[in-house]
Amino acid sequence: MSKVFVLDIYKRPLDPIHPAQARLLLRNKKAAVFKRFPFTIILKKLIVKFPEPLRIKFDPGAKTTGIAIVNDLTGEIVFAAELQHRGFAIRESLTSRRQLRRGRRARKTRYRKPRFVNRKGSDGWLAPSLMSRVENIETWFYKLRALAPIKFVSVELVRFDTQLMQNPEIQGKEYQQGTLAGYETREYLLEKFGRKCAYCDKQNVPLQIEHIHPRSKGGSNRISNLTLSCEKCNVKKGTTNIRDFLKKDPSKLEKILRESKKPLADTAAVNATRWKVYEIFKNSLLPVETGSGGLTKFNRSQQGLEKTHWIDAACVGKSTPEKLTVRLRSPLALSEAEGLIIQGVKPLLITANGHGNRQMCGTDKFGFPSRHRTKKQIHFGFQTGDIIKAVVTSGKKVGKYVGRVSCRATGSFDIATKAGRIAGISYKYCSAIHKKDGYSYGA
Repeated sequence: MSKVFVLDIYKRPLDPIHPAQARLLLRNKKAAVFKRFPFTIILKKLIVKFPEPLRIKFDPGAKTTGIAIVNDLTGEIVFAAELQHRGFAIRESLTSRRQLRRGRRARKTRYRKPRFVNRKGSDGWLAPSLMSRVENIETWFYKLRALAPIKFVSVELVRFDTQLMQNPEIQGKEYQQGTLAGYETREYLLEKFGRKCAYCDKQNVPLQIEHIHPRSKGGSNRISNLTLSCEKCNVKKGTTNIRDFLKKDPSKLEKILRESKKPLADTAAVNATRWKVYEIFKNSLLPVETGSGGLTKFNRSQQGLEKTHWIDAACVGKSTPEKLTVRLRSPLALSEAEGLIIQGVKPLLITANGHGNRQMCGTDKFGFPSRHRTKKQIHFGFQTGDIIKAVVTSGKKVGKYVGRVSCRATGSFDIATKAGRIAGISYKYCSAIHKKDGYSYGA
């Protein structure tokens, strides 16, 4: 399990501790709860102690970013999280808004000639759907830096090193030449073709890199001419032209040719934001280490770890310890769990929800006004999205309820709990556990 963050009386981060120690401090009233997500306690007495430096690692993705805090000296994973982005949701919202405005403009005005490039974007401008990913990473970097003694940063800067190495010493002008190779090529193709044979769709079998247009007939090593196949299909195809090999299956032929030329949308999103993310870490004045997706996979494979976002984050960069561990309670437990000692980590699941929108007038599917909302969002000290605890002492709904609240101006709230939605709870019974911050949390 992940450690509990600890702050001293001046809110300076100390060494994270085991949850059992945190419970003991809270029970003895030597500490108080400072933050629920991620769980953090604050001590009530001053302790003079120099904490061990930790390294925070990020594996940025288009949909999910892995986060891990690692102790370089011991190889211990102190904290892990997976951050779900909302970039694609933002893109869809912007598309919907554009369609509504265009429809309204067409109904209410005469024809207006289209105007293009009438506004110049600032240097380094990124689309809102991409900037949301960057800002999510920035938010959590500074949040965790305030809670743990983080002194180093590692980030996977490129998902695929697109100019890697016929020559492993490639540098300078040579880096602008060459093709994908090795781990980078394989990882790119695995992502592109869904980790299955392009010809027979077999999964969970050894896959080989295969030339769509055979090299013996003039085919190149360009990434657009490569695909993945199982050994049986690779041998069967041999040097046959793909159009002859798949002439009885034209749909499969069309699909392979289309996929071979199609760029990865997720990879494009990561590549577009990588330098913005890098600038955030450089501006923090901490030493920054970068790595590629191929190196991350190599580190993970060397330790025999499964592929998850937070494990990928823990394996980013050359600084990755030879053995990543979770500090267990006894040497006996360590020996019993040999090879599985990383399984003790339970990542915090973070989902970016945003803070709502500024649209005051809702529309139906045809773009006509259908509802309106007020500017007031806070009612009786609560707003929709807060995590609250309600202790109902009278009426038909006596009991304790914990969950995310939906507020109304009348003071009658709904609470979304694990057991379901509880409606009609008065604000008088409610107390806040975690104020809305634009994210939701799970385990």
